[in-house]
Amino acid sequence: MTAILTLPAPGAARALPPVPGRTTAPVLRRVAAGTARWATRALVGIAVLAFAGLALGPHAFGYRTMTMLTGSMAPVIDPGDVVITTPLAVADVTEGMIISYHIPIDDHRVVTHRVIDVDHAADGTVTVQTRGDANDHPDPWTAVLEGDTAYQVQAVIPEVGQVITALRTPWINHLLVYGAPTLLAGWLLLTIWRPTTTDDTTHDQDEEART
Repeated sequence: MTAILTLPAPGAARALPPVPGRTTAPVLRRVAAGTARWATRALVGIAVLAFAGLALGPHAFGYRTMTMLTGSMAPVIDPGDVVITTPLAVADVTEGMIISYHIPIDDHRVVTHRVIDVDHAADGTVTVQTRGDANDHPDPWTAVLEGDTAYQVQAVIPEVGQVITALRTPWINHLLVYGAPTLLAGWLLLTIWRPTTTDDTTHDQDEEART
């Protein structure tokens, strides 16, 4: 019996099996590099937005930010949360509002508590009594709101105050002042002058030429 073998057509080429690791490694490197670039851009963008919101925004739009240091308003406002307050006419202060104001005793520090009683005098003087939501008793004072403007809490940003407090520590502050610009400049230089990787492409072309 004579066996008949089928020959490939002239000029036809058989596909060679892929070399293990040759196709996945470059893809993984590109994915990792792209992820690192976008992560860096995202961090820079978040830092810029946070700086604009906390440092520039109050001057441009008139709101104020402050970090809650105690748990007197928990669970509405926890320690480390940042509150955003907006100006409000003193005459418009009513019960139930959460306001930030200077207490009339001791060091006259600013507190952020809820108004539980308000008195509008005929001469326009507004006197309030407040209490922290987590406290069992009202604050041991009544406060006369000075000026024409009070500040009402409009929003709470959780945990951001913890980050701000950490950033104010001396060694982190120095690191941000001197290290962050250096890292940013280095990243920009690498982005501009980074050479294009051609090793894998050249090797693939050599393999095709040999086949």
